[in-house]
Amino acid sequence: MQLASKTLFDGKPIPANNAMGVPAPGGAQPGPNRSPHLAWSDAPSGTRSFAVTCVDHDAPTKPDDVNKPGRTVPYDLPRAPFVHWVLVDIAPTVSELREGLDADGMTPRGKAPGATDHGVRGLNDYTSWFKGDEQLEGQYAGYDGPWPPFNDERRHNYVFTVYALDVPSLQLSGAFSLPDAKRAMQGHILAEASLRTTYAIYDKAR
Repeated sequence: MQLASKTLFDGKPIPANNAMGVPAPGGAQPGPNRSPHLAWSDAPSGTRSFAVTCVDHDAPTKPDDVNKPGRTVPYDLPRAPFVHWVLVDIAPTVSELREGLDADGMTPRGKAPGATDHGVRGLNDYTSWFKGDEQLEGQYAGYDGPWPPFNDERRHNYVFTVYALDVPSLQLSGAFSLPDAKRAMQGHILAEASLRTTYAIYDKAR
């Protein structure tokens, strides 16, 4: 199975057009936040649905220095995954998601989880990140792009993955998460393919 994109390239930075946060004087500001184009091929016989995910593997585990002027998030700080996209129950006749289909701009308080005409959205981790923020708190589902700390010394790595599944639906509803989707996919994955990309706002990130 192969995964390709007109907007993402393996090992290369994610374009600002697909990011939720972009550099700005003194820090960062909301970006275009358009979901990227993805196209897959060579799905195995018996595929009855697809699922798409995106995970940042370099989110800081401590908030002490995050987005603090005059300080940086240390490169060697322990890191953890941060989920940016969960979309399941994509029809087996679909082999492409156009750019901007699952997100086109930042939606304050988030997009609702649940069914769309191109799949079923699960929650991403901006749901927990913005918790307690009076202006932004809400349920963030589907795609929301990168917004790493503007002072993070580490360039973040983002993995986009498409899964070919042998079931037409994962039977997930409501505010489900990536761990929920992963549990539902167990034993049903026929094939998968990934694109590995990067993104940083801090101009000295490495």
